[in-house]
Amino acid sequence: MNFISNFISYVGMMNLTKYIIITGGVVSSIGKGITSASIGRILRSYGLKVGAIKIDPYLNWDSGTLNPYQHGEVFVTYDGMETDLDLGHYERFLDVELPGIANITTGKVYDSVINKERNGDFLGACVQIIPHITDEIKEMIRKTSNSDDFDIVLVELGGTVGDIESQPFLEALRQLRNEEGHDNVMFVHVTFVPYLKAAGEFKTKPTQHSTKELRSTGISPDMIVCRSQEPIDEPLKRKIAHFCDVPYDAVINTPDASTIYEVPLVMDKENVGQYIVDRLKLDELEGLDVNPDSSKLDSWREVVKSLKKQDPEISIGIVGKYIELEDSYMSIREALQHAAANIGVKLNVKFVNSDVNNLKDGTLSDLDGILIPGGFGERGVEGKLDAVEYAIANNIPIFGICLGMHSMVIQFARRIGLEGANSSEFDENNPYPVIDMMEEQKKIKQMGGTMRLGSYDCKLQKDTKAYDAYKQDIIKERHRHRFEFNNEFKEELTNNGLILSGSSPDDFLIEIVELPDHPWFLGCQFHPEFKSRPNNAHPLFVSFVDAAYEYSKNHSEAK
Repeated sequence: MNFISNFISYVGMMNLTKYIIITGGVVSSIGKGITSASIGRILRSYGLKVGAIKIDPYLNWDSGTLNPYQHGEVFVTYDGMETDLDLGHYERFLDVELPGIANITTGKVYDSVINKERNGDFLGACVQIIPHITDEIKEMIRKTSNSDDFDIVLVELGGTVGDIESQPFLEALRQLRNEEGHDNVMFVHVTFVPYLKAAGEFKTKPTQHSTKELRSTGISPDMIVCRSQEPIDEPLKRKIAHFCDVPYDAVINTPDASTIYEVPLVMDKENVGQYIVDRLKLDELEGLDVNPDSSKLDSWREVVKSLKKQDPEISIGIVGKYIELEDSYMSIREALQHAAANIGVKLNVKFVNSDVNNLKDGTLSDLDGILIPGGFGERGVEGKLDAVEYAIANNIPIFGICLGMHSMVIQFARRIGLEGANSSEFDENNPYPVIDMMEEQKKIKQMGGTMRLGSYDCKLQKDTKAYDAYKQDIIKERHRHRFEFNNEFKEELTNNGLILSGSSPDDFLIEIVELPDHPWFLGCQFHPEFKSRPNNAHPLFVSFVDAAYEYSKNHSEAK
């Protein structure tokens, strides 16, 4: 009876979605996310509706409590899930908004299975990796597929083949191929082809061994994407095709590019789209006219061309405490680049350590704009406050995001005489807590997934920089925070010149602050970087970068 009910449930979940599963070998961080997103960009240009899933084999339930040094930034979806940064790549390349269920972790899988066991859903059966864990993985994948009318869903498995924690996922993905059918599932294996300077040649053994490891799990790759520092030649590709048992046309080389947005163009030159269309029989999909044509990527080529512009050049400093790992500020860096391409300038992003005194060493004096990103904890805050003070005193455009906005409010309060003003996050007993914890947050004990998360409405005031940028009365932006502007100080701060240009529709939560007598001084409580796209730069970033460009032109002689 249990088998019959499971089969009926499976049939009910069947849809016309096809899957492209991306695995990795040799080493991690070789670009599986960019590879997946680039494949998606190519297929999007053919008129296909593409979704994406990132599987993270770690035991954490989500990315919310992971240290940025270990895992890079936390990307927040519109529905409030804290996810892996690769979902940001997917959203930017595919120009879509993905749901939180598109990030699957071992923690989520086991949590769901254990809850089902406690509820008696398995009718007393001995709960095992196979079938219960693997069935849960497949169910989560199909749930994401069913969340929208996707033609293709990209499924990226984090880590590398051979990792212990990846084994249940590989087995589930093997089963998915058998259940969905050969024509509906294909595997893309991303490997690294190192160049040994001492030997003067590329080495294919790592690719051969990782492919052999993948095949030992019952999965034969349909395509191998070879990452390398420099292009590999035709004989090397033929060797890989021979030893890894794939067609020559299925060996794709993606050498290092000047910008990640160039990768779809590199893969398109190797006819990746045509190979996928043939392999998955996409041209047979009802109602779709799939016609692989490189000219369909022309608009993307224009984006890449803009991103590679060499002059004029401006410099913007990101003042933060995680600068040793630039991926900690991935979305902010990309949003700045999108804005620079939009207005036609080359952007030089400088990472400025907020843990040191940047006022003394002159680091800030070479900048045309300052951006203070979000973050948590007291470390580095004084350096951010110094950056705000420097921007005010020298009329340098400054953009504060989340904790960056808090820093702007705190420093402004100190300047108008509220000596010792601070956030209660850093000093619970300070005399002027101009930033304080939200009331509903004060009762929360758990750290993960308990902040104000996801998309919320924001009402804009006219005749402000925020309104001039958006040109809308109501906007939607994504949040990730516990502390807010303290309304007890609203009257005193506004009477001294602070403009509250954005708020929640009921005027209770302050979302954006500005200074009227400054070239560009704006702080926002939300994270606009998550909604920026290379072909649709975020309006606040465009306004900020444009102001930095104007500052650069006006001060070029002084520099």
